[in-house]
Amino acid sequence: MFPAQQGRGSLMKTIYGPVPSWRFGRSLGVDPICRKGKICSFDCTYCQLGRTRVKTTKREEYVDLQNVERGLATADKSTSDIITFSGTGEPTLNSRIGEMIISAKKYALPVAVLTNSSMLHLPEVRSALSKADIVSAKLDASDERTFQEINRPANGITLESVLEGLMSFRKEFSGKLALQMMFIEANKESACAMAGIVREIGADEIQLDTPLRPSSVPPLKREEMTGVEKEFSGMPFISVYKSKRPDVAPLDNLETRQRRPE
Repeated sequence: MFPAQQGRGSLMKTIYGPVPSWRFGRSLGVDPICRKGKICSFDCTYCQLGRTRVKTTKREEYVDLQNVERGLATADKSTSDIITFSGTGEPTLNSRIGEMIISAKKYALPVAVLTNSSMLHLPEVRSALSKADIVSAKLDASDERTFQEINRPANGITLESVLEGLMSFRKEFSGKLALQMMFIEANKESACAMAGIVREIGADEIQLDTPLRPSSVPPLKREEMTGVEKEFSGMPFISVYKSKRPDVAPLDNLETRQRRPE
């Protein structure tokens, strides 16, 4: 049996946080994967969750839709600014992510999805994500070699397929499209080329990040990130060193730490 199907939705709670997000404020998390071992289409070198346990592009119902609906209905949402789909793997691997987004939009909070962009070449994934208010999509490279080195994708995923998916989604999506860009030593010299790609895509916001949370890859220093920021001059960017994280009180500290180790 494929590991993700064992005890579907029973290992962890689907709702966690709120977490203090430098991008979104007080973010109530929805985890559509819910596994203690990460299931993802990437195995990014810098990931705070460590190595990917199951690297796949297979879309399945990893978490029951009803579990998400019950979790959202019972969670205290009064201290949150936003509902964000993210957690223990790539959210779009859940084949019912679109229905989950619709359920989340019943509440008086904007709904965001954090995606690694790997599945955006699929029309059904773009259609599902179009239901969100905000989509924050990953882009960490401007060339295939760097893409393979940093993101270590599942077989069949290329930078070309990622960019094609992003371009198509930008044309179809009426909400806010943000590009999340993680800068480390391996790609800091690519900032100029990456800025050029961003201009072609036409993102509403660029989120310039470096791994300040626990990671096997060291973050860039402030002055290095300042150099990166200069390449995005005149563009609508925010940067991790210059953004504040709000104070929050998570619903369950253990559940939150499993997704956001400190």
